[in-house]
Amino acid sequence: MQLAAMSFVAEPVGPGVAVVRIGKALNFSNAAEFKACCQQQQAERGVHSFILDFTDTGVLDSTGLGTIFSIYRQVTPQAGQVVFASVSRPVQVVVQLTRTYKVFRQFATVEEAQEALG
Repeated sequence: MQLAAMSFVAEPVGPGVAVVRIGKALNFSNAAEFKACCQQQQAERGVHSFILDFTDTGVLDSTGLGTIFSIYRQVTPQAGQVVFASVSRPVQVVVQLTRTYKVFRQFATVEEAQEALG
């Protein structure tokens, strides 16, 4: 079952694991919606690990990145993870500039991330 929370779609893919399709952008205008989507998954479905699908994402700004870190800090005490999958070129630039790759594992595809977390 897919849950469409505002503009983000979170799809449970295993026990405690969900894929969140980021879409075109994760920035100041929708970061609160992203956070609410993830928190809803945690509260209602017991999700503690998130695979962020950046396939179609053209914009990731500091607010969006800060929100990802906020979710990371919430799930880490529960042995949860936040990983990146299908990272687009614009997002990869941000990841490299901010050295975010040192915190979040990256996978070429959502399927590879699912295997690693499963």
